[in-house]
Amino acid sequence: MTSYWLVKSEPNTWSWDDQVRDGVTHWNGVRNYQASNNLKAMKLGDLAFFYHSVEQRLIVGVVEVVKLYYPDPTDPKGIFGMVDFKAVKPLVTPVSLDQIKLDPLLNHLALVKQSRLSVMPIDVEAWKRICALGGITA
Repeated sequence: MTSYWLVKSEPNTWSWDDQVRDGVTHWNGVRNYQASNNLKAMKLGDLAFFYHSVEQRLIVGVVEVVKLYYPDPTDPKGIFGMVDFKAVKPLVTPVSLDQIKLDPLLNHLALVKQSRLSVMPIDVEAWKRICALGGITA
């Protein structure tokens, strides 16, 4: 069974366009234990929303887990790991954080409640709602 997630990136560091250009890439640099545990829980084929954080605050695309959790070579202490994602598709209409906060079906999400968490689960109903708002099929 597919699980759903949301992963955040600052677009000036790693953007949706970068992801699309490279196709498959690792998701490194996570240094929060809860976010790291979420990466560890991912399974092959799981899907994640790609969220542009900081100024934009928009869900802009969907990525798929194509390699399970493995050590992150950028972590000098060797504690944290990463997964690999491939770009699946962009949202036709990006979904803003403000839309999510105002939507009673979405305002329970960690994106609202734990704004600094960079990797978070998304429940099935929220996944379907965001896909609908974004103009894509769930």
